[in-house]
Amino acid sequence: MPEASVLSLDSVSVLLVWTAIAVYALAFIAYAVDLSRRGAVAVDAKDAEVRELVGAGRVGIAEMRAQERAAETALNAPISQRPRLVWARIGTSLTVLAFLFHLSADVTRGIAAGRVPWSNMYEFALTGTLLIVAVYLGVLFRYDLRFLGTFITGLVVVLLGGTAIWFYTDIVPLMDPLKSVWLVIHVFVASLATALFALAFGLSVLQLMQARRERRALAAAEIADGAPVKSGPGFLRTLPSSEALESLAYRFAILGFIFWTFTLIAGSIWANDAWGRYWGFDTKEVWTFVIWVLYAGYIHARATRGWRGSRSAWLSIIGFTAVIFNFTIVNMFFKGLHAYSGLS
Repeated sequence: MPEASVLSLDSVSVLLVWTAIAVYALAFIAYAVDLSRRGAVAVDAKDAEVRELVGAGRVGIAEMRAQERAAETALNAPISQRPRLVWARIGTSLTVLAFLFHLSADVTRGIAAGRVPWSNMYEFALTGTLLIVAVYLGVLFRYDLRFLGTFITGLVVVLLGGTAIWFYTDIVPLMDPLKSVWLVIHVFVASLATALFALAFGLSVLQLMQARRERRALAAAEIADGAPVKSGPGFLRTLPSSEALESLAYRFAILGFIFWTFTLIAGSIWANDAWGRYWGFDTKEVWTFVIWVLYAGYIHARATRGWRGSRSAWLSIIGFTAVIFNFTIVNMFFKGLHAYSGLS
C-alpha cells in the first residue's frame, strides 16, 4: 500500500477516535443526569415512606430492605422488564454509537498498519478501551448495570483522550520479537482481562460507597423518632446492596483472573520463542506476576468469610490500580525487553 494512502487511512482513524471520545463524553453526561434523577426520585420516595412508617427503628430498616429488594430485582430483570429510565437509555444509545466509531477507528488503524492494532501503547490502549466498552455493553444483556455507565464512559474518555494526546505514534514496522502469532493471542487476552478487571473495579468502588451508606442508614434506624438522615448520594438508594455489588465484582474478577493467568502462560511461551527463556525477571514480567498475585489474593480473600466486604473491595481496587500502573508507568519509565511503547 502506498505511504500516502497509509497516512490518509491513519488520519481517518485518528478522526474517528476523537469522534468516539466526543460521543462517549455525551454518554457520560446522559448517565450522570440519570444518576441525578434517580437520586431525586429516591429522596421523594423516602420522604413519602417516612410519613407512613412510624415506630422506633422501623423507618430506616424497612426502607433499606425494600430498596434492596427492588434494586436487585431490577438488576436481574430481562431487558423488556427493566425500568424505563429515559436518560439511562439515552446514555446507552450514545455509548453504542461511540463504540461503533471506536471500533471503526481500531479497525482502520489495523488496516493502515497491515497487522493487528495492538503493538504499542497507543494501539493497546485503543483496543483495551474498546474491549472495556464491549464487555460493558455485552453484560447489559444479562444484568442491568446502566448505573455503572457513568464510571465506564468517564474512564474511557479519560484513558482514550489521554492516549490520543500523549501516546499517539506513527505506524512503524513490527520489531522482530513481535512478529509472532502470540502477539495476536497474548495481547488480546491481556486486553480482555483488563476490561473485566475494569468492571470489577467500578463495582468495587460502588460497593464501598453503598456499604458506607448502609452503615449510616442502619445507625439512623436506631434513632427513636425515625427522622430521615442523609446517608450518602441519593442514587445509591436505587442500587443493589453492597453484598450484591461485591458478588458481581467477584464474578468479573474471576473471569479476568482466568484470562490474566492465560496471559502469563502465553507470555512465557512467547518469551521462550523470542529470547530462549521462559522467565527472566524483566520489569514487565514481574509486574504482570504481581497483578496475578494481587487478584489471586483478592479471590482467596473473598472466598474467606472474614475478608468479605470492604477489605476485599480494596484489594480489587488495588489490583486494577496495579494494572494501570503496569500499562503506563512501567511502559514509559522502566527499560527492559518489553520496551514496545512506541514512545521516543
